[in-house]
Order: sequence, then structure tokens, then C-alpha cells
Amino acid sequence: MRQPRLNSFGAFLPPTIKILIGINVAIALLDWLVFGILTWRGISLSQWLVQLFGLMPIGSAYFFPYWQLVTYQFLHGGFWHLFFNMFALWMFGAELDYLWGSRRFLTYYLLCGIGGGIVNLLVSDAPTIGASGAIMGVLVAYGMTFPDRPVMMFPLFIPIPAKIFVIIYAALDLVSGLSATDSGVAHFAHLGGAVAGYLLLRFGDRIGIFSAVERLSTSRQKRVVPPSEPIEANFVEIPREFSYGSKPMFHGASFFYKGEYITEETVDLILDKITQHGFDSLSPREKDILYEVSRRMQQSS
Repeated sequence: MRQPRLNSFGAFLPPTIKILIGINVAIALLDWLVFGILTWRGISLSQWLVQLFGLMPIGSAYFFPYWQLVTYQFLHGGFWHLFFNMFALWMFGAELDYLWGSRRFLTYYLLCGIGGGIVNLLVSDAPTIGASGAIMGVLVAYGMTFPDRPVMMFPLFIPIPAKIFVIIYAALDLVSGLSATDSGVAHFAHLGGAVAGYLLLRFGDRIGIFSAVERLSTSRQKRVVPPSEPIEANFVEIPREFSYGSKPMFHGASFFYKGEYITEETVDLILDKITQHGFDSLSPREKDILYEVSRRMQQSS
């Protein structure tokens, strides 16, 4: 498990959060400072940006779902829209990023945004921009991962459990979405992101979404080199056979992997199973855990 350096500013911005905030802020500045003052065919470049990369309604001539379901998450309508989304991303997403790892967090974040966009397409005929659907998914993950963690809720400013905070926030979004249809806020995108987040947390590992992304990312790390060059492994290969009585040094470095808390005892049980029954007796889950332990040991060496 990655541990933040508490004596540095990096502790407040883990890797994925830095990238996401950086991209969102850079696009917003480019929009406000450049596109906002330039035109093409008599139309502001800012408007072209929304038409091409915002999530346009079904049936629109500018509806391109192949990329807009992702790109709309990186466009914002103003400073406060951007600020509150990025503040919530840092406040609730940083610990999840450290806990899950960058790939899992980024996959979850983008899929929540896509889920929010799909739901909003079904109930709204207005263009949609903003990361709020993805942020709502992050809130759900935070509430389910740290259900009793106290959270200060505006305007009460009293600590309430994270799980209660998420329920209240989602309920307010639902009421607002049903009663204030002309508010300009995509409340159903928020709810769609929340539902997508819940489903991913409950069933994402069961149906192999996160493991598929992990395998895809790992396969891209493999580097093909000519036979004359020394081969540098980009990942640790688990040997087919383990010598009896030998165990890697895993001194209590517990960590989270795919939402499961892995301890030294867990790894010892897997290695004992190899000693007694061989490597082929391991389940896919146990092989994945052993692979992850070896990878982390290599990174720390």
C-alpha cells in the first residue's frame, strides 16, 4: 500500500488526483483565456469546445458519444463549478487514490462519469459538462469505504458520518432534479454517477472490470526487445514452483488490493498452500495476490 509523505505537499495530492486536477484546470484556463476571446465562423471557440467535447443531447448533430462521455467530464461552466468539483475530488478522492492505487481509482472515476452521462442523456435534452457525476461516485466510494468517518456538511457545520452525508446529498440531488428541471444543474448526472459508483463497488470485481483494466495496463508495460539486448522485466513473474520452506520477506507490509485488506498472514497461508499442494492449486485470486506482493517487493527493493 502506498503511504503518503505527511511532511510534504504531495501528501495532499496523490498521483491520480494531481493529474485530474491539472487537466481540468489547464482546460479551464485555456477556455477562459484563449477560446473565450477567439471566434471561428462567427462563433466563439468556447462554444465549439462545448459542442464538440461536451455531452450533447441524443439526436443533436454534434452528438458524439464515443468520446463525449469521457471528455464532458473535463469541461466546466465557471470558476466555482470547477473549484467545488476539484475541491471535492481532493477532499474525498485523495485517500481512495492512496488506498486503491492509481489505475483502479482512475478507472472507477471515469466509469462513474460515464454512468452519470448516460443517465443524464436519458432524462435531459440539454448539453452537459462537468465532473459532478464522477465526483458523486467518489463520494459514494468514500461513504462505503469509511462509513463512520465524520464529515462536515454545509451549512450545518456539524460532523456527521460519511455514509449519512452521502445519503443526504444524494436525496437532495434527487429532489432538486425532480423539482428544479430548469436550474441548469445536471442533477440526474450526479445521481447516475452515484448509482454507477455503487454498482462498481458491489459488482466491479465480480464481473472483472478492474482486473481487466489491470491486465490491459500490465500487458502494455511489456517491452519487446531484440535478442541481443538484455531483457529488463517490467513486472515480476511468479515461478511455477516454490522450494519447500522458502518464503519471500514480507514483514507485515499489509496493503489493500482490489478492495481487499491483505495481511502477512494472508500471504503466509497462500505460500503454505503452494508448499503443500503446488502452485497450480492456487485460485486466480490467490495468484493475483501473490503477484501483487512480488511486484510491490520489487518496487521497494
